[in-house]
Amino acid sequence: MDRISRHSQGLEGVQFGDHRISSLIFADDVVLLAPLSLDLQHVLGRFAAECEAAGMRVSTSKLEAMVLDRKKVACTLQVGGEVLPKVEEFKYLGVLFMSEGRMDREIDRRIGAAAAVMRSMYRSVVMKKKLSRKAKLSIYQSIYVPTLTYGHELWVMTERIRSRIQAAEMSFLCRVAGCSLRDKVRSPVTREGLGVEPLLLHIERGQLRWLGHLFWMHLGRLPGEVFWACPTRKRPRRRPRTHWRDYVSRLAWERLGVPPEELAEVSGEREVWASLLRLLPPRPGFG
Repeated sequence: MDRISRHSQGLEGVQFGDHRISSLIFADDVVLLAPLSLDLQHVLGRFAAECEAAGMRVSTSKLEAMVLDRKKVACTLQVGGEVLPKVEEFKYLGVLFMSEGRMDREIDRRIGAAAAVMRSMYRSVVMKKKLSRKAKLSIYQSIYVPTLTYGHELWVMTERIRSRIQAAEMSFLCRVAGCSLRDKVRSPVTREGLGVEPLLLHIERGQLRWLGHLFWMHLGRLPGEVFWACPTRKRPRRRPRTHWRDYVSRLAWERLGVPPEELAEVSGEREVWASLLRLLPPRPGFG
């Protein structure tokens, strides 16, 4: 698949800083990228031709087209005479991407997936009296939390999202602790009794840890190049959305006391950065 992708590449692709990205590949899952529908049609045609030359066939039933834009943009693509369906959302490597570029639906989907996990284990695990609290918490850490927080490193957290995640977290922990909303037990008290750190703390620590990895990356690494790239297109009207880079820089300033102009220097010291993350306290107001 790597050879097919290399042979089918042309001058098309989406520009990120000094890099032009024309495809993303994981095993046999391929995403083709281009700035215009005509360019994407050329890339798709070359990719299909290279697949046929290698004795492979592009499955049109699994192909979908999506335009990343806030506005509705026409995009008609064909492979072998068949028109590809145009979708508003697309799941790649377990993460849901929206055509308008928002992550809200993906976060809602993660919360829903975690709720489905709890429902499936409600009688057999969560409420089973013969199962020890230690075993229940082990299942919480190994199954429930990864399901809820998959891909959290690149989330842009808002107060609404924080409240929803805490509600999903406490819906599991309160049942393990044997209390309900009627008992009016505060969340920090429940966590302290169970010996569990706040899930929001886990998420923010993961985001800041990934920020450190981006600063440590060598020149030429694609994630680092995308992180440092500055968009060239003019922002549309209406309230501008928060870029992840701006969000995580503000997070480091609010939670670690590291100003944006010193972020590269401080995060460059791995031991110092790791110790700051270990000592990160729970977010005030969300205990």
